[in-house]
Amino acid sequence: MIDLDRAKTHLNAWLEAELAVSSGQSYSIGTRSLTRANLKEIRETITYWENRVSKLQGNKRKARRYIPRDL
Repeated sequence: MIDLDRAKTHLNAWLEAELAVSSGQSYSIGTRSLTRANLKEIRETITYWENRVSKLQGNKRKARRYIPRDL
């Protein structure tokens, strides 16, 4: 089971990955080249973790409806 702290940790890691990829998708040094992860996939994963964090935070604040009854 993933708790709120772990979900936030994952979200932060993916946000950092997005920053790294946005500064350069690929680069070459001599005959070697490096291509980083797909930015679209990173953004989809960020959305997943944002939703997960939001859901875990929402569990603490559920709205409830009470109907007063006169017994």
